[in-house]
Amino acid sequence: MATNVSVENLNPKVLRCEYAVRGEIVIHAQILYCNIGNPQSLGQKPITFFREVLSLCDHPNLLEREEIKSLFSTDAIIRAKKILALIPGRATGAYSHSQGIKGLRDEIAAGIASRDGFPANADDIFLTNGASPGVPYYLDESSGWGLEISELKSQLEDARSKGIVVRALVVINPGNPTGQVLDEQQQYELVKFCKDEELVLLADEVYQENIYVTNKKIISFKKIARSMGYNGEDLPLVSFQSVSKGYYGECGRRGGYMEVAGFSTPVREQLYKIASVNLCSNITGQILAGLIMNPPKGYPMHTGQAGDGCYDLYKEEKDNILKSLCRRAKAMESAFNSIDGITCNKTEGAMYLFPRIYLPQKAIEAARAVNKAPDVFYALRLLDATGIVVTPGSGFGQVEGTWHVRCTILPQEEKIPSMISRFRKFHEEFMAQYRD
Repeated sequence: MATNVSVENLNPKVLRCEYAVRGEIVIHAQILYCNIGNPQSLGQKPITFFREVLSLCDHPNLLEREEIKSLFSTDAIIRAKKILALIPGRATGAYSHSQGIKGLRDEIAAGIASRDGFPANADDIFLTNGASPGVPYYLDESSGWGLEISELKSQLEDARSKGIVVRALVVINPGNPTGQVLDEQQQYELVKFCKDEELVLLADEVYQENIYVTNKKIISFKKIARSMGYNGEDLPLVSFQSVSKGYYGECGRRGGYMEVAGFSTPVREQLYKIASVNLCSNITGQILAGLIMNPPKGYPMHTGQAGDGCYDLYKEEKDNILKSLCRRAKAMESAFNSIDGITCNKTEGAMYLFPRIYLPQKAIEAARAVNKAPDVFYALRLLDATGIVVTPGSGFGQVEGTWHVRCTILPQEEKIPSMISRFRKFHEEFMAQYRD
């Protein structure tokens, strides 16, 4: 075996690199994955229209066969032909423009404009393989993961006083791992904060379809900024979307985009250079990104407009997925709150719960004795006892002295009672063992 490469001489940055949802806990896991937002691995079915279009685009010769009309919807056939006409050589296995196929970027820009009511430019769209050191800011758990601009400003001023140059604010809405949804006023305050402090706003909006409360809705940060009268020159803004989340859950397709607004031409040239180094994102992901921003259309009868023939099936599949996720979020939130020593805020959106575990001091000391963070220690013990995989909160950052786990709401509905029963039994035995 070659000895010139060893752990001792690897780049220290590699050794320090951690990704909580794929770390030590998952390496041990073999059973129920509640640690990562990977819907189809837990039984969620893909959207029929999207998969039909992808199949035809990947095997365009099917379009020449007569029997295809009985196997695929007319809308899927029409859409696949339209998409293939946008792709040079109709080749989904070839490289594309580094920024992504122009016609698909046009479709995404049109979808953004329709969503927001403000123009979008295809030249601002970079198609990507998904959407994946800073100054910490902790949301207020006691107020449902509330956001205080005054506290955010205090954290910024403290960082600057230490010589840290803060260039951007990252906002995930709906939130990961907390599942909270910002209200509209908070979004206005955040946009003004970034404008006043001359920060780039990085808006991670990949869960924009995942809303489970009726008193809040998702408004893109771009729409908020434009409605405040800020144009691209006033506020540099990067918005992210992904095919992995929402109701589509196509994680393995690795598709998404970022919309880049308010950057100078020289900066944009540098962004394009970086995109060019990676050649291009995968074509299947690019097609899916276009489809989720331009899905089948349906129109009310009084408009007189004809909708797509596949719209009813598409809407039924979409609604069933989102309603099921809503039921699962409520069931798991209620279950966690019924367990002594655990509290859990409402999941308003996204795909996660972030319950707080009130660990006894003896458990904390036992964890430190084996050089583990207390929530990692708890999660490993949970895995060994039940086969349930969760992500320790320390992988995301949390207020010092508090301990959490992130748990997805993705287990199938019929499996949730059994999962919670196992979780409850483990937790009660763990707490009894380490009770102070």
